[in-house]
Parts: sequence; C-alpha cells; structure tokens
Amino acid sequence: MYLPKLQEYSSVYTRLASSLLFPVHERLKKHTTVKVRNKLEKTQWQSNEELKALQIQRLSKLLQHAQQHVPYYRDLFTQLNLDCSNIQSLDVLAQIPFLDKTIIRENYHQLKSDLPAGLAKFNTGGSSGQPLNFFIGLERISHDVAAKWRATRWWGVDIGDPEIVVWGSPIELGAQDKVRLIRDKLLRTHLLPAFELSEAKLHQFLQEIKRIKPKILFGYPSALGRIAKFAIEQDIDMRHIGIKVAFVTSEYLYPEQRELIETCFACPVANGYGGRDAGFIAHECPAGNMHITAEDIIVEIVDKHGQAVANGDAGEIVITHLATSGYPFIRYKTGDVGVLDDQPCSCGRGLPLLKEIQGRTSDFVVSQSGAVIHGAALRYVLREFANILEYKIIQETKDLTRVMLLVDNSFTSENEQQVISGFKSSLGENVNIKVEYVNQIPAEKSGKFRFVISHAV
Repeated sequence: MYLPKLQEYSSVYTRLASSLLFPVHERLKKHTTVKVRNKLEKTQWQSNEELKALQIQRLSKLLQHAQQHVPYYRDLFTQLNLDCSNIQSLDVLAQIPFLDKTIIRENYHQLKSDLPAGLAKFNTGGSSGQPLNFFIGLERISHDVAAKWRATRWWGVDIGDPEIVVWGSPIELGAQDKVRLIRDKLLRTHLLPAFELSEAKLHQFLQEIKRIKPKILFGYPSALGRIAKFAIEQDIDMRHIGIKVAFVTSEYLYPEQRELIETCFACPVANGYGGRDAGFIAHECPAGNMHITAEDIIVEIVDKHGQAVANGDAGEIVITHLATSGYPFIRYKTGDVGVLDDQPCSCGRGLPLLKEIQGRTSDFVVSQSGAVIHGAALRYVLREFANILEYKIIQETKDLTRVMLLVDNSFTSENEQQVISGFKSSLGENVNIKVEYVNQIPAEKSGKFRFVISHAV
C-alpha cells in the first residue's frame, strides 16, 4: 500500500512550524513532546512482542513510582501485599482493583504523587453525568500531544498545515488569551465553537472553511456531520477546498456521519478514540484500522464481572496510562464498550488494533426483558422518516423512554405511532414511549450531541 511522504504535502511554512515554531512552544511549556514523538515514529514499526516488552518495562516503572510516592496506591498495594519491585508480566494488572470515577472523586488528593510533577487541574465535560475533576502532569500532556501529532502525520498532514477545529469544550474556549491566540495564528489553527449550530452559524462556518481552505478538519463527528449535512442540503459545494482529512473524536462515529463528511468535503474521515481523562487511546490509519497507542496505553476489555474477554468479544474498555506518574490512571474504567483485534494491519505498524468502539455503556439501552441493545437499533427506526430533522433518545427506566423530535410540517400522528411501534418492537410492547416535540435539540455542556442516553443500563 502506497503512503505518500509528508514532504509531498508540506509547504515551507508548515515545515517551519513543525520543526521550529511548535518545538520552541513546547520547550517553553516544559513539554518533551518532540522527543516523545520522535520515539513514537520508530516504535510504531516494532513487533507485538517488542511493544509488549516496552509496556512491561514502563508498567514496572509506573507501579514502583505509585507504590513509593502516591498515597492511594501505597495503601492499596500494602493491603494487597503487592511487591512492584520485579514486574515481569502484564498479568500483574489483574491483581489491582479497577479505578473508576467514584474512586477518583473520593481520593482526589490521595491519587497525587508527592513528587513535583507539574500537575494542573483538569475535568471532563460531564456529558454523561457529573463532571470528573483530576490532575494531569507535564509527562502525560507531552505523551498525549505526541501521540496525536504522530497520528496526523499518518495522513500526510502536519502541525502548521491550516486547520479548523470545531469544538465545544469550555476549557479550550475559555483559554483564548493573547498568548494562545498568537500561538494558534502562528500554527494556523482556527477554532469554531460547536455550542450553537443554528442555520446562521452553519452558513458562517461554511464560509470560514472556504476562506481558510484548511488541510485538516478536527472536531466532534456530530458537529462536522451537521455542517456537512447542511452544506449538502443547501447545495453548497465544499469538495474542491483541498481538505486532506477530517479527524473526528470524543463521540461515537456513526456510519452515516462518516458518509456525510466524506461526501461533502471529498476527504477521508480519520476516527480517533480517547478522552481528557483516559488520554489518546487509538487512532485510525489510512488502511482503515484503529491503532492503540501501545507505547503509552495498555488496553483491557472486561465483562460486567471484571473478567477479561477474548479478542473479538465486546466488553468495557479499561486503560492503564503509562505516562501518568504524577496522577496515575491504572486500570481506569472508561465506561466505553469495545472489541480488541489480534490481526495485523496492512499498513505494517505493529501497534495493536481496536476492532470496534461501540460507544459508551450509556449509549446502549435495555429492553423490559433485560436484553442490552445498542442504541443504534432505535436510531435506525427514526432514520426511516425524512420528516424527522433531529432527535434525541433518553431511556429513563426500562419502562419509560423519551424521544425528543424536531420535525417538519409533514410529520403526522400516523408517523408518531410508527415511531412508537418501532421502539416497542425493540424495547418491549409494554414500554411507555413518550414523544416530545421541540424546536431545538440541546447540546451537552461540552458542546457534544449525544443521540442516545440510557439511565437504565
């Protein structure tokens, strides 16, 4: 498979930004991003066995640090009688209890290392409930940025290529001080807030994309999908702008969203998986597979009892981030559902693969009989109606599901009954399906749009 060399795409300014401006910026922030990325460019071609050996080495270092310098893990490992001085296998992880959001909230300060690590407060957007507060150190930031940087280069784009970011995190939007604005201008990054996607805003966004002519789009799949859908509906041609790739992350990517974005902008979509809490976990390569950032992250897939499942079987994604000595994330339950793959990728990289990312546990619904069903089953019911413009499905209990609908004037009471019947066929005939008509489907506080939320799983 031919993969174009980065130099074939890079302008003189892009090479200047990538090799000088951004490295200087990172050095001033005391990040080791450039050094880490240079290593990642080499280790990605290592064999599975070599990468596992690297993981064991780094896991041993992390566990020893946690045992000596992190109060929570010092106490926990003492209780477990766990000796971290001679780690020879990843199997040691099975002896360590899971870390979850409740434990982090209850041990917020005890999870901090007693060694200086340049820690800064962070939080998740809380789109699935209460926001999670935690700390991230300079080591973790450097590794996450380096992993993302490596992945963008897989697609022949680099730091300094014109980029439009459609994002909604209050953290990013609240940090637009003079220094950041200068940095973004030098690196040719343009931020478009994803909180409001009204018709007027969508027109404005499309004009900005045409004006800037980015090589990269980056954002939520829901936001980029809405922009693409609007452009197609309004017959606004965006195919000749020169966009090389659209990176999407932070939400489940639905097939129809990928198709809309690729059709509208005439570019491939690269799916990324990770989070502010869990780190940069995996990214799609041009061969179409999701590679795990194995140098930094160990991924386990476990069933509802916490037992490892076989490759090819679905379960909850649990991660250990090996660059988190300042605030360790060891066996952290992400709340996401995925499937591991043991097959090699045709691109030649030795990085292991995530075969599927099926969404958050709350993206699934449960029928009255207790069967767990992917929320896509309900989404497919609504997709059959051209007169349903937007929607959101909220399963309150096994007995009650609310459906928020934004419809046009052609939507009839007969259509409503068809929606109800379609939902009942999946959830159970005795389930109460409450249809609510709205003028707007609200985004989450983070700017994300979640199509299915279940409080019953």
